[in-house]
Amino acid sequence: MKSPLIPIDIISIYKNSLGDLLPLPSRMARCTPDTYKAIFNIATALAKKGGKLILSDLFRSYDMQAQSHQDYISGRKKAFSPPPGGSFHEAGRAFDLDLSAIKIPLSDFWTIAAKFGVYPIINQPKANISEAWHFDCRGSHQIVYQYYADGKGNNFKPYTAAAASGILSIGVNVDAFGNNQVQAAIQSGIIRLGKEIGNIDGHIGHRTQQALEELGVTFDLNNPNSMLVQIENLVQNKFPSEFTMPAV
Repeated sequence: MKSPLIPIDIISIYKNSLGDLLPLPSRMARCTPDTYKAIFNIATALAKKGGKLILSDLFRSYDMQAQSHQDYISGRKKAFSPPPGGSFHEAGRAFDLDLSAIKIPLSDFWTIAAKFGVYPIINQPKANISEAWHFDCRGSHQIVYQYYADGKGNNFKPYTAAAASGILSIGVNVDAFGNNQVQAAIQSGIIRLGKEIGNIDGHIGHRTQQALEELGVTFDLNNPNSMLVQIENLVQNKFPSEFTMPAV
């Protein structure tokens, strides 16, 4: 099973003609189940402190990410935005918020967010730093981040590798893997299941084959989709919160 994206009804910075805040537009209001639960847990905790969780961005399609990157390249947008394939927004696992609405120090917000598996993209809780508004719910893809940070993979920077893993997990292609999307998704799953195979590159070599066999996956190069389904089932069993629909 692919990691599902589900709709979320959350207030945003966008307003109607009367100045009332509107829900986040539907094209952006999608996220993974664990991100959904994290967002509402954070919003509830923040409300107890007198603040509000008001979003400006959440999910981005391939085209939306491409436009965001082009806006950065052209200078229309000052904050860095990577090309498609490099943002957790594309996996429904990143959100941008209105910092003025939280009503507490950013460092305190970091503490609240961390309780629910949500972390900043910057290193210091300073609201004047670019991307201070951006937070990730990486879930099991943090394992991919750490894998690359530890030097076990070297064809991507850790953040890009983890974001690509997240994007592949919802069934969206990542340009870097060309015609080997299924194979790359298999490798991402293998790493999240604790195996070392070198790079996520879409090429099934000896280490990937060995890892598959150790995981009990029937190896069949002629049927990579079957191997992916088996890997996805193992990932779902290990990280059920990423697949379990929240009670509404």
